[in-house]
Amino acid sequence: MKNELFLALTQLAAERNLPQSIVVSAVKEALASAYRKDPAAKGQDILVEVDSETGDVTVKTILNVTEKDAIEDPLSEISEEEAQKINKDLRVGDYIETGFMEYNPGRIAAQTAKQVVLQKLREAERDLVFGKFADKKGQVIVGTIQRVDSKNVFVDIGRTTALMPPTEQTYYERYRAGQKLKFFVTEVQRSARGPEIIVSRTHPDLLRKLFETEVPEITTGIVEIKALSREAGARSKVAVYSEDPEVDAVGACVGLRGIRIQNVVNELLGEKIDVVDWDEDPRVLITNSLSPANVTKVQINEDDRTALVIVPRKQLSLAIGKEGQNARLAAKLTLWKIDVQPEEDQIKEIADEIKDVQIEITETKENITESEKEEVSEVVQTMDEEILLQEDLVDDSAELRALEKEIQELEEKIGNITVAYTKDKKPVYAKDLKAQGPMTVLLLSLIHICRCRRIERCRSRGSTY
Repeated sequence: MKNELFLALTQLAAERNLPQSIVVSAVKEALASAYRKDPAAKGQDILVEVDSETGDVTVKTILNVTEKDAIEDPLSEISEEEAQKINKDLRVGDYIETGFMEYNPGRIAAQTAKQVVLQKLREAERDLVFGKFADKKGQVIVGTIQRVDSKNVFVDIGRTTALMPPTEQTYYERYRAGQKLKFFVTEVQRSARGPEIIVSRTHPDLLRKLFETEVPEITTGIVEIKALSREAGARSKVAVYSEDPEVDAVGACVGLRGIRIQNVVNELLGEKIDVVDWDEDPRVLITNSLSPANVTKVQINEDDRTALVIVPRKQLSLAIGKEGQNARLAAKLTLWKIDVQPEEDQIKEIADEIKDVQIEITETKENITESEKEEVSEVVQTMDEEILLQEDLVDDSAELRALEKEIQELEEKIGNITVAYTKDKKPVYAKDLKAQGPMTVLLLSLIHICRCRRIERCRSRGSTY
């Protein structure tokens, strides 16, 4: 029949919710610590054994086998050479039983054993809790808010209490005791007071994990979350993609009648969520990310990863969002710097550029000197002489006709270049500009210079010509 000690150990294990083996091990260490202080031990080490069937306790005095150079206490330690004289099978780490002590703990020994048992049980509980939650880092757990102070929120997550500091709390949520929510575990570490678990309601991966829970296609890998941006408690954007052309990635996340995304919104206490299609083309991705606004045109500059987005004036406030929230989330989602401008301002800017080009053409034509005209005439005469020389060298009439055709096509191509616009926004072509007779090489050169200047100004502003 089991004695009272063993029954007490079984009850203690049940109360502490610990395995019985851990409690028995703690009691053994506590009794050994108490008996070491007994004068009868004569400084020797103590080994306590508890019979799992009857609960009987046996106290033995032992000598630990250590290396000769590592002996610190000759009363409790013995060298390997000396131990092998007693038993040849003994090695470093073994022990030799030297005697027995009567199991009759006194008041002081019992008090010492009690303190050691409590300490060992607390350490065992901390190790057990840490082992349970060590692999929970980066996962979502369910907890109940225990109490709220001026800064921190304490969450009951089962066998311990987690901490949610102010940096992990959302400005839009109000917490109250007894409220049951889902939290993202950001950190699990040991401390002097036990395991310290930090949870969050603002982490972007909380949104990712909630979608994985609600959308089976994401769990199986059919739909992939490519990117997400979040302003916790207010609004979030999620870009999804599926390699299967027959699967609607956005529709899978939204669910039938919006049931899936509504469950996520309810868990985040009303946070608005935009789910958009992912695309490798940055223009398409930026257009999708600014949803629900309609985008007219996107001009990108890959050198500094900036994008100029043109939207109708009626859609400007929708594209930017409240306090710039929509554009800010789109920039975080796409990793591009986004500048949103109304369509009318862009048209006005282009008209101003055309006007500047027209002024440059007029000023350049007026500033041409007689010497420059003579130089151009010489260039034209030289070109004519070279053409005549080539014509003399060509004997085959078919080749001559082909050369004339190429020259004619080149002149038509140059003449169709748009150099300006009228007030009615009609294009003005190079062939329509006459300078006291036929179009000369000088006029074409001026037109080419002005267009090159306009291209350089557009590129310096990050726009597309």
